[in-house]
Amino acid sequence: MPVHANIEPLEWESRFFGIESGILRFDDQARPLEKALLESWPRVQAKIDTGRSDQLDALQRIGFQLVEGEMDFCIPVSPPREAGPAAILATAQDIEPLRQRAAAAFTQSRFRAPWYGEQDSGRFYAQWIENAVLGTFDDCCLMLADPQGGWRGFVTLRQLNNRQARIGLLAGPGAGAELMQVALRWCAERKLARLYVATQISNSAAIRRYIRSGGDVVGSAYWLYR
Repeated sequence: MPVHANIEPLEWESRFFGIESGILRFDDQARPLEKALLESWPRVQAKIDTGRSDQLDALQRIGFQLVEGEMDFCIPVSPPREAGPAAILATAQDIEPLRQRAAAAFTQSRFRAPWYGEQDSGRFYAQWIENAVLGTFDDCCLMLADPQGGWRGFVTLRQLNNRQARIGLLAGPGAGAELMQVALRWCAERKLARLYVATQISNSAAIRRYIRSGGDVVGSAYWLYR
């Protein structure tokens, strides 16, 4: 089975990682991918639904390798029954410690070695959380306060439309349930109905947390690179 797709440049990722990268955009009307075109790109990514075994087989035949799987959850938002844990809105003065925590928390993403440099995964998510604090891409970063006035974890959030939001990053050892309460309360305050969050298929702790928070699986995908 030939793979009919176009390659769309990933300009931001190419600049950030220093690797000219593109992603496949599948299109039945596109010409079949040719080896010469693929070899002209140092990195080509593909994201496919886990149910598309035909695409998985076809991509592996032309040199793509499976890198990671992800699951997407949807959690219904309802008015909070109680005040819940205290949250702090991160500001510019919090960026450096947040960058350090994000870099340490997300070392084994799809941006890991050998596809990228040893430090690139942490560096990517450190930049992500900085952007969230500044309101770029994600709208905000909320930190979970502790009784001593510090913080134990963080969650970034982005409102998609007048009904939906998505979690970008969430991390805090032992604080997952409380961080989900913080995120859901943020959604409720904006009268949103659904909160989405994705995680790696290998992250069983996150999967259990999102299910316990009322999440349903609404999609799953594979990432492949060549």
